[in-house]
Amino acid sequence: MMSRTADNFNILRQLGFRKVGNLFLLKSSYYLSRLTKKGVVWGSPYALSIEPTTACNLGCPECPSGLKQFTRPTGKLQLDLHAKMLEQTKRSVFYINYYFQGEPFLHPGFLDLIREAKKYRIYTSTSTNAHFITEEKAKEIVHSGLDRLIISVDGLTQSTYEQYRVHGKLEKVISGIQAIVKAKKELKSNTPHLIMQFLAVKPNEHEIPLLDQFAKELGIDDVRIKTAQLYDYENGNPLMPDNDKYARYRKKPDGTYKLKYKLGNHCWRMWSSTVLTWDGLVVPCCFDKDAQHVLGKFGDSDFSEIWKNVQYKSFRTAVLTNRNQIDICQNCSEGAKVWA
Repeated sequence: MMSRTADNFNILRQLGFRKVGNLFLLKSSYYLSRLTKKGVVWGSPYALSIEPTTACNLGCPECPSGLKQFTRPTGKLQLDLHAKMLEQTKRSVFYINYYFQGEPFLHPGFLDLIREAKKYRIYTSTSTNAHFITEEKAKEIVHSGLDRLIISVDGLTQSTYEQYRVHGKLEKVISGIQAIVKAKKELKSNTPHLIMQFLAVKPNEHEIPLLDQFAKELGIDDVRIKTAQLYDYENGNPLMPDNDKYARYRKKPDGTYKLKYKLGNHCWRMWSSTVLTWDGLVVPCCFDKDAQHVLGKFGDSDFSEIWKNVQYKSFRTAVLTNRNQIDICQNCSEGAKVWA
């Protein structure tokens, strides 16, 4: 098993002098921007989220991909567009999360994306529902060089699991995990680092105390409990957990609910990273699931121009001055503090 420390060290191994210098520039401009309330940016993003596809085999109740509620088209990332993304960002980027919306392994050339990124000394990660990981596919995953694999396991029994992962089969998930663990052992590989992600909702919160033992028995490296982002929460939601520790929302005296975090007028993500959709749109972050805040598009402009264009600067400035008025920020806990 690969420890969390070893995984973090693996990320740092991707750094060189140029990328360290770029990080310094990003941090410096971020803190200057917070002081001046102007969206100044020096350097380029060190991290990307790249969307392989918007297609998904499940129908999770809080996911626009699973519910087929996107206004943007469904499709898959073309290899030539992906090559362009890497070519234009390779000098600064050392971390790519190959996930935004959809199930990555539905992309027929998904592991080709990973192999291409590894040529540029980039740490690669993805998130999956694990329904398409066979023993053969598991060996391909290990051989690809994928550094981190986040597996969504939102229930420890089928009856619990299917309440959120609609149309999902827990036995397929467990089989996929076992295949990856077996492939890592057979190929004597420490990667991918396996993270079991558990989305805490009311139907499954009673199983949280069992997570560590469940993961240990399967050979998982790490466990993460994630709070659920709910779109309709003001009047309560049947998915809200009872334990406040696992909820993003708090009940007010009048019986309605609000985000329990206080949003600050800042967000490191606007300097550190960006999100690229399957068709080349550049959007601010992973909360803009339907690409309502398009800041540019690959093919129309070089990424270096998009990163510092008027639209991006205006969005950063809005985050620094009036973040709580930006729709995609209103359900976000990034850079926020819990209300006292």
